[in-house]
Amino acid sequence: MTTPQNPDGFGEDPFAKPDPGQQYGQPQFGQPQFGQPQYGQPQYGQPQYGQPQYGQPQYGQPYWQQPPGMEPDNNLVWAILSTVLCCLPLGVVSIVKSTSVSRLWAMGDYAGAQQAADDAKKFAMWSAIAAVASWVVVVIIYVVIIAAAVSSSTV
Repeated sequence: MTTPQNPDGFGEDPFAKPDPGQQYGQPQFGQPQFGQPQYGQPQYGQPQYGQPQYGQPQYGQPYWQQPPGMEPDNNLVWAILSTVLCCLPLGVVSIVKSTSVSRLWAMGDYAGAQQAADDAKKFAMWSAIAAVASWVVVVIIYVVIIAAAVSSSTV
């Protein structure tokens, strides 16, 4: 086809109006292509945009609850100190509890994070108390042994 824009007749005129009976090429703007539904139309029984599906939250509503405040203190320093300086088994439990606080908080389990922080503090204190009690028992045993040795040597 020879046009003023293309005198040689090669190619098609990009500004020519398409033939309404023509079925090949790109569809007109806003027309469905290959039997697909138009934008905004539900596909094969799917709910329309904005309609909740079975058990899913509606759009605009938060899925998780908002955090009640700041992340609780994980007491990791006390857990490490109680492990190194005091009672090893209870200190290890305290370290495990304190390292789980941030993970639970990030997952949205705020009550679990607070419980883990409280448990870490509790086990660190029990570790310190157990260490003090064991040192008191050791000192008492040494005092008894020294007193028995001194009294038996004078007789």
